[in-house]
Amino acid sequence: MSDKLTPAEAEKEFWKSLKESNTGMLGIDRPGYHHQPMTGFGEDETGTIWFFTRDDTDFARDVAGGGQNGMFCYQAKDGKVQACIHGRLAIDQDRSRIEKYWNPVVAAWYPDGKDDAHLTLVRFDADDGRVWVSDKGALGFGYEVLKANLTKSVPNVGGVSDVKL
Repeated sequence: MSDKLTPAEAEKEFWKSLKESNTGMLGIDRPGYHHQPMTGFGEDETGTIWFFTRDDTDFARDVAGGGQNGMFCYQAKDGKVQACIHGRLAIDQDRSRIEKYWNPVVAAWYPDGKDDAHLTLVRFDADDGRVWVSDKGALGFGYEVLKANLTKSVPNVGGVSDVKL
């Protein structure tokens, strides 16, 4: 991939990557707020990412306060895609999403299963962000760095684009 990455290509790569490697850092977008690792279930057709959490966490209580802007920072396991996405956070107990995304890893946090009193879903409606994509791999990255040092140029390790999700 060249350094010319269109918004449409960046958005497509982000949603595809999120389906394969879905953990990032999520938090309320305000000074002094610490993001936390969360597993997101993305729906590119609506621009929504769903997160399971417990209602007895600081994060869930803060989101339940309403009207919160959030930020999701993401890096794929393979390092090909990185993103920083802004959006709106809300508590949304959508039973169909609980059914759709329930899995053994999620179940480990809820001893009473899908009916656990502490089970909470956070809905993140993605708005805009920046996505970086590189398909060079570790060897290609090393080559680009070596070439840049030898030729006194800048390495071409991928592209970046602002997106509206």
